[in-house]
Amino acid sequence: MNDIHNHVLTVIDFMKTGHKTCFVKFIGFDAESGQDFEGEVKFVGDLPFGDLIHPERSHLSSSCREFVRDDLLHRYSQGQFE
Repeated sequence: MNDIHNHVLTVIDFMKTGHKTCFVKFIGFDAESGQDFEGEVKFVGDLPFGDLIHPERSHLSSSCREFVRDDLLHRYSQGQFE
């Protein structure tokens, strides 16, 4: 059986608000739970913060939470939120 989950993440908008601070708004699909989600993450420096990617506060499955965090970090490091 194939255990690969097809989580989906779509960035809706982003806004830089100050020195090394950026808010990213997104929607997505948690393939493990079968639920749509929406949320926002704040990048301070190069680190993302937000309840949706927090291990103890997120309602996402752990695999989806890690997917969202990793995907946003990758996009941020590639300069997609400039």
